Parts: sequence; structure tokens; C-alpha cells
Amino acid sequence: MKRMLKELVGGKALVLIIVLGLGGSFQIGYHLTVISSPSPYIQTFINSTWIYRYGGNPGEETVTLIWSAVVSLFAVGGLVGSMTVRCVTSHLGRKTATLFNSVLTVVATVLMYISKPTHSFELLMLSRFLVGFTSGLGGNVHMLYLGESSPKKIRGMVTLTTATSLAMGKLSGQFTGLREILGREEWWNILLCVPTCFSVTQLLILPFLPDAPRYILIEKGNMEECKKALQFLWGPGDYKMEIDEMLAEQAVIRGENNKTLLDMLRVKHLRWQILSLLVICVGIQFSGIPAISVFSFNIFLEAGIPEDKIRHVTLGIGASAVLTSLICGLLIESMGRRVLLWGGFAGMSVIMALVTVSLYLKDYSSVFPYITVFLIFLFNVFFSGGPAGVIQSITNEIFIQSYRPAACMFTGILRWLGLAMLGFIFPFLIGALKSLSFIFFSCICLIAALFIFFILPETKGKTLLEISQEFKNIRVCGSSKNKTVLEIKL
Repeated sequence: MKRMLKELVGGKALVLIIVLGLGGSFQIGYHLTVISSPSPYIQTFINSTWIYRYGGNPGEETVTLIWSAVVSLFAVGGLVGSMTVRCVTSHLGRKTATLFNSVLTVVATVLMYISKPTHSFELLMLSRFLVGFTSGLGGNVHMLYLGESSPKKIRGMVTLTTATSLAMGKLSGQFTGLREILGREEWWNILLCVPTCFSVTQLLILPFLPDAPRYILIEKGNMEECKKALQFLWGPGDYKMEIDEMLAEQAVIRGENNKTLLDMLRVKHLRWQILSLLVICVGIQFSGIPAISVFSFNIFLEAGIPEDKIRHVTLGIGASAVLTSLICGLLIESMGRRVLLWGGFAGMSVIMALVTVSLYLKDYSSVFPYITVFLIFLFNVFFSGGPAGVIQSITNEIFIQSYRPAACMFTGILRWLGLAMLGFIFPFLIGALKSLSFIFFSCICLIAALFIFFILPETKGKTLLEISQEFKNIRVCGSSKNKTVLEIKL
């Protein structure tokens, strides 16, 4: 542990991690949670803007429709942003793509801020789409940049910082949304603009930091610049082992351009990697955690928690996610990825089943609402310490350089589609099924845990080519006409 931490501070890598985190995944987390606090004020703004323009009351349905568009355009923008990852990173590189994303974030913030004084909910809608776009693009570039900048020995710990940044963003969105901070009607447009100061910081500092070493060597073919970047980030050394690994991967690619998503989906020897990503991403999106993040107020209200205490409970959940993510970062290189993944999903499955029971029994005792709160805290711990952190490492490690941008695009599409679908479905689901809706989440988590336990190979401490070979060794063999046996050769 001490050796890994010493390596982390040997050069300027920690600066890169912090700068990328605050301008990348932090922004996603902040905008995911902050929108719930000013929602009544924004709806009032939409109503007053309509009256200011047209002189008549817009009606509740019109206000709800415009407000729904404001909320959903974030997910739509995220989906579109994720679909541009391969194109943008292939043409601009990781560093320039990050700077381009930060410039777009500043533009989106300006539009968001002036929407209130100009009485324009159209500007607000456009800015929400742009913020979603930069979140979809920036979150994936953040993951790519770190994964291609980190040495094999601490690759998991470095890439997991993307999850820590996301958790810190969620907590910051909840905290600044408190009425005692910026959660007031006259400040809602300022509240939505807060994280842009970190994008400006990124624009000022990142030009002095190098591009991703793996990108510099494998795609640009510049060994000298790659070595300088490694020494700048991780301290003095010849880095022969890391450079040899990159050269071996470059030889396998043989100068091919980055593949498109369709190219990746057509390749037969990548089917297990694609299926693994699909199971993990669907498991995360339909585990219940997005519903808890976005609809925590409704869930705790359904559980019987007093309304005035709910915001402080959600703050506690956000703080526990940050702490667990930090602990997971210290454990990932010793425990490995598989254990954290299947253990996290298995624990989440059990907890969702217990949440169903506690919500069903809430009227029988005043203790059960607080048991529900404890279970959701515990659920968040299993999620933050497992799937939330490890998915970034897995995405970076199971694909070689030419397919990695397409893989990030694939996970981004699944993430944003899942968020949009769940955001639309969950209010109806909890309204119709009440506590039984959590059984659905429990089953999804169980399926993901079983798949990871029996199929997914360990990636800790292995080169990307070794990991690719392990996936190729997975075979489905027909032992007889009536029986199919799954054989995993590792």
C-alpha cells in the first residue's frame, strides 16, 4: 500500500488526477443531484416567463411539459456526447478533447446563467442539453485519459478515481442545494453554474500537463514524448517494461485506426468482452442506484421518514459513497476486480430484497423506516465499493487501444439510455408496485453477480494483451446434442 501511494506522488500524476476529476466526472455527479433542489423555483420561472411573454397563465400541463424537457435533455445530451467519444478522441487526442469539453461547459454555463434575466426557458433547455453533452463526452474522455496514463501496477487505483470524483460531485450537488447554501429561489441559476469554476481551472492547468503516454506512443508513434510524459507523471525512470508493453500492443494493432462501435460489435473474438460490459452496465443502471440517487426523496417519503429530515439523510448517503470509494481505491490492487464486482452485486441483491420487506412492514413499527434508511446506506456502500468503481478499470483493461474508444462509447450509451429509461419508468413503477418494485432491482443484481462470478476473468496485474487472451480462452462447448457445458479456460 505504501509503495503504491509513494508511486502516486512520485511525479505530477496526482495533479493530473485532481484536474481531470474536477473537470470530468465531478461535473456529471453534480448535475445529476443538484437539479432536484431548485425544481419548484425553475417551474415558477417557466410559469412567470410564459406570463411575461404571452400575458396568460400557461396551465399546469404546459409547465410540467417544459420542466420535463429541461430534466430529460440532460440525459439526451449525455447520450449524444457519449456517441461522439471515438470521433473526438481520435482526431483531437485525450488532452485536447478534454480542453474542448471544458470550453463547451463554460459556454453552457453562460447560457444557463443568462436564461433567468433574459426570461428564456429555451436557453435553459439548450444549456441543459449542452451540459449533458459535455458530461457524456467528458466522463468517457476522463476515463480514457487516466487509463492510458497509468502504469499496470496501480492502473485500477488510478482509474477508480473517476468514481470518487463522481461521488464527490453528487455530494456537492446535494450540499450546495441546501436552502442554507444556494438552494433559494433567487439563486437557482447560480446554483446550476457552480461546477464551471473547476472547468475554468482545468483550462488553466491542463495545457501544462502531457497527453496520455499510451496514446502518444501507440497512436502517434512518438516514443521519446511518451517516455517524457511517463517521467513527468510518475517520476524518474526508464519505464522499459511499460514501453515494451505498449510496443507489443502497437504491433498487434499494426497501425490500424480506432475502430467504430459497429466494427467492435462485429468482431467475434470480442463477444465475451462486449457481453461482460453489457451485463455490468445493465446491472449498474438497473440495480436501483440511479433510482435512489434521483428519487431518494420519494423513496424516503414512502418509507415514512419525516420530510424535514430527508435532505440530511441524502447528504449522509452521499458522504458514505465518497468514503467508500476512497477505501475501494486502496483495496482494488490487493483484492482484484472480480471480487469487488461480484461481491458488490451480491450484497446489493440481498439488500434490495430486505428493503422490500422493510418498506412492506413500515406501518407495523416506527423502527422500520430507520431500518430502510440503514439498508439504503449499506446498499450505497456495496455499490460505491464495487461496481461503481471497478467498471472504469474493466472498460480500460479488457480492450486494446484500437477498440477502447468504441468500448467507452458503448458503456456511455448504455449508461445514458438506462438513466433516461429508469427516470421515465421508476415513478410509475413505485406508484404501481410500491415496495415490490425493489424485487426487480434485486433480481438484476443477482444475475450480474452470478455472471461475473462464473465468467469474468481477473484483470489485476496483467497486460492488456494477456487479458485479451484470457477472454479468447472462454469457450462454450457442445458436449452432446442435449447438453451444453460452459468451459472457462483460464
